[in-house]
Amino acid sequence: MAGIKIKRNDTVEVIAGKDKGKRGRVLRVIADRNRVLVEHVMMVKKHVKPNPQRNIKGGIAEQEAPIHLSNVMLVDGEGNKTRIGARIEGDKKVRVSKASGNVIAEKKK
Repeated sequence: MAGIKIKRNDTVEVIAGKDKGKRGRVLRVIADRNRVLVEHVMMVKKHVKPNPQRNIKGGIAEQEAPIHLSNVMLVDGEGNKTRIGARIEGDKKVRVSKASGNVIAEKKK
């Protein structure tokens, strides 16, 4: 199986499911389950008990749920959805957009 080509802080677009068309930043990659956590996508409600020691107020909170990798597609620097390839430049392996052929820049937090 090929490795996961989507990384943390990449911008992705949902291509299937109830949130189809939404774009967001990848918060977390869960490699062993082939899932990603995308900001403001696949929001679910969670019932939270109050915990005064941790200063947590109780109630119903909304949070992101993981979405399968096959349901998201990377958005390159030009704003186009693209598949991802790899190329060796010098002594580094870089990710390349299949749509435009441009190098996908590594984002710093």
